[in-house]
Amino acid sequence: MNSLPTPFYLYDVDLLRATLDEATSQAARYGYQVHYALKANFNRRILALVNEYGLGADCVSGGEVQAALDAGIPASKIVFAGVAKSDEEIALGLRRDIFSFNCESLQEMEVINDIAGQTGRKARIALRINPDVDPHTHKYISTGKAENKFGIPYAEVDKALGMIGNLSNLEITGLHFHVGSQIRYMKVFADLCLRVNELQEWFASRGLQLSHINVGGGLGINYDDPAAEPIPDFKGYFAAFASHLKLRPGQTLHFEPGRSIVGQCGRLITRVLYNKVTPGGKHIALVDAGMTELIRPALYQARHRIENLTASPDAPQQTYTVGGPICESSDIFASDITLPVTRRGDMLAIMSAGAYGRAMSSNYNLRNFVPEIFTDELP
Repeated sequence: MNSLPTPFYLYDVDLLRATLDEATSQAARYGYQVHYALKANFNRRILALVNEYGLGADCVSGGEVQAALDAGIPASKIVFAGVAKSDEEIALGLRRDIFSFNCESLQEMEVINDIAGQTGRKARIALRINPDVDPHTHKYISTGKAENKFGIPYAEVDKALGMIGNLSNLEITGLHFHVGSQIRYMKVFADLCLRVNELQEWFASRGLQLSHINVGGGLGINYDDPAAEPIPDFKGYFAAFASHLKLRPGQTLHFEPGRSIVGQCGRLITRVLYNKVTPGGKHIALVDAGMTELIRPALYQARHRIENLTASPDAPQQTYTVGGPICESSDIFASDITLPVTRRGDMLAIMSAGAYGRAMSSNYNLRNFVPEIFTDELP
C-alpha cells in the first residue's frame, strides 16, 4: 500500500459486509425495513452491496434517486426525503413510482399534489413531523428540534390533515421523523418513540389509518476508538424501538441508517509532506489530504482518530497538529494529538471516514477528486 499515490479512500470490504450482516439480521428480528441513506456514501460498489443485502434507499435528491435505481434498488424500496425538492425531482419520483415522498411542509404537499395531477398519477406521501426532540448532538446535524428547518411543526399538523380532502392526488400512507445524526444515547430514540406514540393516537382519533412509520436514522459510531466498536450497536438501536414504539396492526416500521452502515469501513489515507514547528513550539504535520477530501473536522469540529501506518512501532511519541494543504486556517484534521514521531513520507490513516467523507468532497483550490479503493483491490 505504501507504493500507492495518496491521498485516497480505502474501504474495508469485510467490515462492510459484517456491518450489513449485523444490521439486516437485527432488523429482521422485528420485521423492520431498512433504507440506506445514500447521502452518507454513494459509491457504486457500496450501493451494489447495499442492494445485495436487500436494503432499500433513502434519497434526498433526484440524483440519489437515480443512483439507487441504477444500482438495482427497486423503486418500491425508495423513500424520497429532502426539505426542498424541485419540480423535476418530484416528477422523477412519480414517474418511477417510488415507495413514498417524505413531505416536509404544507406547501410541498400542494406542489406534489399539483405535479401528480398534471402527470395523471397519485403520490404516496409520509408527513415528516418535527418532533421537537433534543438529539444531544452537534447543532449542524440536529434536525428534529423546533428551531430546525426540517419537517412540519407540531402546530401545523392539524392544518396538514385538514388539507388532505382538497388534495385528491395524494395518499397519506405514513409519518416520517428524523431527529439528527451521530446519536449515541439510546434514550433519544426512546423519547422519539413517545412522541410518535402521541401522534399515532392523535391521527387515529381523527380516523386516519397509516400503513407505515418511518423513524429516520441517526445511530452514531465510535469515532474516538473505532477498533473497540467497529460495528455500531444495531441490537440496542432496534430494541429501543421494539420496546417503546407502539405500532398499529399491519403497520410497518422503516429506518434510514447511513453513517452506521458505512462510517467505520472507510479511512482516508494520506502522506506527510512537511513537518514544521511554530514559534510557540507546536509540532505540525502537513499532509497531502485536506478539507477538500474530508470536510467534517472543519465543518462540524468533528474528531477522527489518526494513525501513523509507517512509523516504527518503538518510535517515541510526539504531540502534533495535523493539517492539510488548503488555503484556509480551518484546514486542520486534528490538534494536539499523540502520534509516533512523524516524518516526511509517512502514511497516515484518518479513521472512520466512510460516511460523509468522499460524498462531501469538493475540488476547491482546483484539487482533483481522490480515488476510492477497496481492500480486495489492493496490490
